[in-house]
Amino acid sequence: MAVSYYTEEGLKKLKDELNDLKVRGRADMARQISEARDKGDLSENAEYDAAKDAQGHMELKISKLEDIVANARVLDSSSIDTSQVSIMTKVKIKNSKNGATISYSIVAEEEADLKSGKISIKSPIGKGLLGKKVGEKASIIVPAGAVEFEILEIVSGF
Repeated sequence: MAVSYYTEEGLKKLKDELNDLKVRGRADMARQISEARDKGDLSENAEYDAAKDAQGHMELKISKLEDIVANARVLDSSSIDTSQVSIMTKVKIKNSKNGATISYSIVAEEEADLKSGKISIKSPIGKGLLGKKVGEKASIIVPAGAVEFEILEIVSGF
């Protein structure tokens, strides 16, 4: 798995989620399996099968989060190159068609939160802006079609 870069806050959130799943999630799952097992014949016990399925899904999620956390690095904001759009930069763009301006912080996929103005580096807009410099234009294919954005400003995002 490739190294991913996060803000300190984003990595802490991932670690907290992982810890919660390991501690509380596993305890809840064990309780559900135990309750289902107490209901009798396991060969015809749909609750038991469902609980074991849910346990498998939770363990898979824990495994994925462990991989992400193991390969995560906190990016030092002082080392961010603001001469071009990259992860952990905040970019102000202008929609060439309607003149609207908007700012986005480019973040790792797990930190993306559109309401907070944080878009994933793997999103169509994130990918399309990557490497662009102030004054350049980026034509990006979004669900509504092709949109052209002009890069107005790039600053350290955090």
